[in-house]
Amino acid sequence: MVEDLIQGRVEFDNTELDDLIILRSDGLPTYNFSVVVDDATMGVTHVIRGNDHLNNTPRQIQIYQALGYPLPKFGHVSMILGPDKKKLSKRHGAQSVMEYQKMGYLPQAVVNYLVRLGWSYGDQEEFTREELIEKFSLEAVGRSAAAINPGKLDWLNSQYIKRIELDQLVERIRPFIEAKGYSITDPVLLRKVVLSLRERSKTLVEMADLSGFYFCEEITYDEKVAGKFLTLDIVPVLEEMMASLLKESTLDKKMGHHFIQQLAEKRGEALVKIAQPLRVALTGRTASPPIDEVMEVLGRTEVIKRLHKAIEYIKAHYVK
Repeated sequence: MVEDLIQGRVEFDNTELDDLIILRSDGLPTYNFSVVVDDATMGVTHVIRGNDHLNNTPRQIQIYQALGYPLPKFGHVSMILGPDKKKLSKRHGAQSVMEYQKMGYLPQAVVNYLVRLGWSYGDQEEFTREELIEKFSLEAVGRSAAAINPGKLDWLNSQYIKRIELDQLVERIRPFIEAKGYSITDPVLLRKVVLSLRERSKTLVEMADLSGFYFCEEITYDEKVAGKFLTLDIVPVLEEMMASLLKESTLDKKMGHHFIQQLAEKRGEALVKIAQPLRVALTGRTASPPIDEVMEVLGRTEVIKRLHKAIEYIKAHYVK
């Protein structure tokens, strides 16, 4: 019988307890013998492990008793399953904790996520490390197996990205952006980029992917996208935007929005008819943070430079 801290009282039939081998023919001790000696000599008081080891426990208890060692308390947590409710394996994407770091997950989010697998505290989902230390108890660990949920980890990580101190987030994202081949020479620009993207990113890898157009020296246009938005009839819009910016010494979000709205009213068109071609001209993409926000982050000089390039691109493709 095992009085388990998590599984409760577990009884085993004596017929299951065979005369186990404790020493191999090569002189090396077997697992069940060596783990008892290791734990006892290290003064281990609580053995917390997966319930795939539960069947080993009555055998180990006999060894503890035979050697006169005090029994530790045992707690066997349920196994983690894949999304299909089958034993977690590499085909489910099982990997080491360090792989999550490479995938752009914050350590706080990973710890929070792992603790919540099989443990709960009411309906609360997010916990600081201090809260986990205060609130965690083995009594609240569930007996049923927990299924891994990548979507939940993405959500948790996005919450931590939104709330982590800005300076910490800037330092954590830097190597991911540099790994994409971009040189970060302007720390002010990097902070603005992080502020622009932190509400829209689930991982640091995703944030680095989204940030590419801010740091690249030359915007590359997808031909299909450019064919739809960078056309001859949009040239006057880009030229008017350039002319407006050339009269200013700075550029912020409010000013950018004003110029876009002004152009839309002048042409009698919806804002999106101005904003989307402008977005493609400045980012090479059809999706980005709000275009007035993009303009502020890039700054007046860079926006003018990219508008000029877009005009040249259009004329090179349509004017013979």
